[in-house]
Amino acid sequence: MKITNDSITAALGKVNTPDTGKKEPAPAVNSPSPGPTGTSVKDKMVSLFARIGISPDMPLNDSKLRRQIIERRRQIRDMQRIGNLQAVLSIAMNVSVAEREAESLDPDWFYTFAEMAENIYSPAMQELWGKIFAVEVSHPGSFSLRSLETLRALTQRDAKLFGKAVTVASRRQGDAVPRILVGYHVRKGWLSLLTPSAPTQLNLSAYGLSYPDLLALIDMKLIYASEIESGEFAAGQPTHWRCGNASVTLSARRAGVALVYYKFTAVGAELYKLVSKQDNSQYLSALSELLAPAFDVDQPSQN
Repeated sequence: MKITNDSITAALGKVNTPDTGKKEPAPAVNSPSPGPTGTSVKDKMVSLFARIGISPDMPLNDSKLRRQIIERRRQIRDMQRIGNLQAVLSIAMNVSVAEREAESLDPDWFYTFAEMAENIYSPAMQELWGKIFAVEVSHPGSFSLRSLETLRALTQRDAKLFGKAVTVASRRQGDAVPRILVGYHVRKGWLSLLTPSAPTQLNLSAYGLSYPDLLALIDMKLIYASEIESGEFAAGQPTHWRCGNASVTLSARRAGVALVYYKFTAVGAELYKLVSKQDNSQYLSALSELLAPAFDVDQPSQN
């Protein structure tokens, strides 16, 4: 699949590696792996620090030996950083992007990217950085330096948490910013004041995204801090959404209804492009059932 201006999100679902019949070698530098079963905690500590050239019994009193230790430590650090950049570049070169004439990549963006990427050790995070670089070279301006700053602070666990949010996120046709639809609001009339209203919001924890998860994403500035209401829809007004690989059309049954959602920030919307889209049929089914009193819900296709 080639990445085009209209399909960046779809094309970033996976890294396309040519099928040569040979297994690709692992990146030169990976994150520390767990020690063998039965290894003591102290042994693990020593093993991890040995990877960066530090041991508990290094002779630091002798000036000559001290200089040798410092030089060895510098070489290890430099080689690790070079290995990280090689891994990111290797991944980027295997992402299928559309060949087209485009404006040159901003040199400030590139050198800032390289300074950050050289300190990315997790293979999973290196994959994200490789994808970013491939898309930015093909489509300069796709990812801001602010997004890189946010991504640099994310751990592999944070990235998995963000992936949970993506599985319940929808994008409205023509809008680049994803939203997590959780329910709807009906403008109150005189008659509705006499009858109790039914619950009109989903509990996202039932679909993989707990409230503490939301708070963490808010703290990372990937999602806005409070629920937001859309503008009120006119009766019969359709809106087209994409959730995972499913297309959904919502048409208001009456005037005065609005959708309630959590909105991704600008940085969250850019990082959303990097995550593979997976269907969450349980969430979509529950959302459709919840919205049914206020909206006609149509899922014409799923591809």
